[in-house]
Amino acid sequence: MLNKSIIEDTINTALNKGGDFAEVFIEEKMSNSINLVNGKIDSANTGIDYGVGIRVIKDTNEIYVYTNNDSRENLLKLADKAAGMLEKTEIKNSSLKYQDFKNTHPIMVYPNQVNQTKKVELIKTAYNAAEKYDDLITQVVVGLSDYTQNIQIANSEGIFVEDERTRVRMGIQAVATLKGEKQTGYHGPGGHMGFEFFDQIDVKQRAKDAARMAVTMIKAGHAPKGKMPVIIDNKFGGVIFHEACGHGLEATSVAKNNSVFADKIGEKIASKKVTAIDDGTVPNAWGSQNFDDEGYKTQRNVLIKNGVLQGYMVDFLNGRRLDMKSTGSGRRQSYRYAPTSRMTNTFIDNGDLSREEIISQTEYGLYAKHMGGGSVNPATGEFNFNVREGYIVENGEIKKPVRGATLIGKGDEILKKIDLVGNNLDIAEGMCGSISGSVPAGVGQPTLRVSELTVGGRGGNQNGN
Repeated sequence: MLNKSIIEDTINTALNKGGDFAEVFIEEKMSNSINLVNGKIDSANTGIDYGVGIRVIKDTNEIYVYTNNDSRENLLKLADKAAGMLEKTEIKNSSLKYQDFKNTHPIMVYPNQVNQTKKVELIKTAYNAAEKYDDLITQVVVGLSDYTQNIQIANSEGIFVEDERTRVRMGIQAVATLKGEKQTGYHGPGGHMGFEFFDQIDVKQRAKDAARMAVTMIKAGHAPKGKMPVIIDNKFGGVIFHEACGHGLEATSVAKNNSVFADKIGEKIASKKVTAIDDGTVPNAWGSQNFDDEGYKTQRNVLIKNGVLQGYMVDFLNGRRLDMKSTGSGRRQSYRYAPTSRMTNTFIDNGDLSREEIISQTEYGLYAKHMGGGSVNPATGEFNFNVREGYIVENGEIKKPVRGATLIGKGDEILKKIDLVGNNLDIAEGMCGSISGSVPAGVGQPTLRVSELTVGGRGGNQNGN
């Protein structure tokens, strides 16, 4: 990694040539991936990525450059060029002070300590469990990936941090085929951990459940359509809040007044049963980090409390625009991206009901056991998500499985219609894309019910007509 004096000189060059804030981000990332398709290794890749990003800010204007050449001469030249694009400001110098911290995400078994044979055995364990689940399973794809990212972050406010981040993840996809139609089941467990993660989960069971999901849905009838109560299960069910509401609570959108939640701090924006949190400090969680990608410590940020908006997720630059302090929410995919405000582990907090109680209090509706992907308009909060595994609820009981359901609505409206919240909070793993690239993000919630939501499907309406 880089010598402190070179980093300091780079920052001071930027300050002396035009910026009132300068930052250097250095990254070395070692990554591995193996993919198995229908019992055979389809690909195996190993790579090392290294580079330096330099950011210069004047007021609320930002210039970002990056390079793979970390020589002192090249970095000073880039800093000079970037700062020269901004209006000249008062000359000042910065002195860096190393930030000491306690690592809350310890790694026990680093990926490079595990040989390829053991990794392949782990993948085949998952493959065999899914493939043998049922004769209707016609394809199984299992992927295993890991990376260790070493970073240095320094800026003109005196911050200088060094950190190491290791993550592992397995993706299990099972496809069931019947009469020419296909349905897919999927699980993607992962953590900000080493390979000890796979001692803490049952890989066989995750694989079987992916297969069970596919087989159940290929035999299911079509989902009804119309407005009805919808019960959304825990874990990845939180993807709706993440996409339809979470992005609207990022300063990236709020500072540009491109969010339905702008200028609403202190206002009631959700049901009083809703408390929503973004927490980057959860030990070893998928979206957690000791520091964000601007060098500020991650925090537990309460976004909504009992329905009232408490605050936003704020990065440095958009904090300037909003006159707010950073909440440790600045994130980026790599040195190739300037950071901006992003979610870490975002979830709706626990209520006081069990899943069974929520189902028993529902006369008729849809139970979305597993959510799939979808699309969202961040400016309006309008969303459309598919339900990977769904069931009809009648007279307080789960009845027949249904497939092809989609949930359609607006984020700010769905928040107000959450009328029952469970006590089984859990968080699942996902990847979140935005202007600063793709980053690991945890999404979660307990089981909850939306009193009325539009369901799109190919079946009749909720009365069977």
